[in-house]
Amino acid sequence: MRTIVGITGASGVVYGVDFLRKCPDDKFLVVSKWGKRVLQEELGLKVEEISPWVKKTFNDWDLAAPFSSGSNHFDSLVIIPCSVSTLGKIASGIADTLITRAAQVALKERRRLVIALRETPLSSIALENALKLSREGAIIMPISPPHYIDASTVNDLVEGFVNKVLKVIGIDDGSGWRQEDLE
Repeated sequence: MRTIVGITGASGVVYGVDFLRKCPDDKFLVVSKWGKRVLQEELGLKVEEISPWVKKTFNDWDLAAPFSSGSNHFDSLVIIPCSVSTLGKIASGIADTLITRAAQVALKERRRLVIALRETPLSSIALENALKLSREGAIIMPISPPHYIDASTVNDLVEGFVNKVLKVIGIDDGSGWRQEDLE
């Protein structure tokens, strides 16, 4: 399985980094200009420090990168965290960065597009953009940690949400809420 991970300038970059760490497949990373800033401000990290978890990193301004074309297959594009600005661009058909272009490719080629939106509260415009993309096949997953798990740390909550994203793209660790009741 081939997964592209986009990190944009929304707060909550810890979710993107945890996703990179846990996703077992071939991963390709694209971090926006503001995603790099948030990565530094929230976690004190640079892109080079999270690159060992991916096969290759591409610049967001590089519209000549392989994944700007539908002829280069990928199974999923996961944008985590996704800013409302990026959501709006994708919903409007704007493809002026590699992340938004790969999203357009995912939509036109009917590939899995997961948008882990990190914003609250949401304006009517953002909600309409999310609805528009959902109707086009995108999976809108507002970053909402599962408090029903037995979390004792913030990292447990981050992992709980990331596990949900992994299940959405077809990587299931077998755990689930009250899984033991199914035995």
